[in-house]
Amino acid sequence: MRQHKLGTLTIGQAPRADITPILDAHLPADVPVVHMGVLDGLDRDAIDAAFAPQAANGVLISRLLSGDSVELDKPAIQRALQAKLDALEVLGCTVILILCTGEFEGLACRHAWLVEPDRIVPPAAAALAGERQVGIVVPLAGQIESEFHKWGALQRPPICAAASPYATGAEGDKALGSAALTLREQGAEILVLDCMGFVERHRDIAQTASNLPVVLSNSLVASLTATLV
Repeated sequence: MRQHKLGTLTIGQAPRADITPILDAHLPADVPVVHMGVLDGLDRDAIDAAFAPQAANGVLISRLLSGDSVELDKPAIQRALQAKLDALEVLGCTVILILCTGEFEGLACRHAWLVEPDRIVPPAAAALAGERQVGIVVPLAGQIESEFHKWGALQRPPICAAASPYATGAEGDKALGSAALTLREQGAEILVLDCMGFVERHRDIAQTASNLPVVLSNSLVASLTATLV
């Protein structure tokens, strides 16, 4: 039987202390895992020089090893991702999971099974929701427009609000709860937390505030990825 090896690729720095516990909860204990990040080994000056958001481009957000969040230029990240995928294949990874729900075009692996959350979460949400109204929580207000078209499989256009999973303390929790409640008041019947940085604690906050079912992107993706290894 073939021995599988999982590679994870974050657009920030690896390992992701927020996401790896969710992955570990779904993965078989004997599966080796390699964690890699686009920003590995870079200090803040180097990150800003290479990946600072440009006004005309889409913006992504991720986490550094320090726990700080960083906003990143989406096209620059897109260009860097393929080289990292190639590096994970060289290390023997048979399945590679991208730890970002952003939409990326043209990524490919020669042999490894590539798992892209943006190809999983929207159609899964559409299948779950049916004709019901979906509410989406994104980390940055700018992503409401830049990532909107990936939800085309939904039967009804989604309604969106922004709250970052990387905001710390009571204010961050309050912002997420407020976003969830606002979406319910606007007619949402199911919520999707559209960022791999949202964890179980965030789902609890959104669910309590809205009294709606909440889809946690990283838990959904982790459970499906586990079936491949």
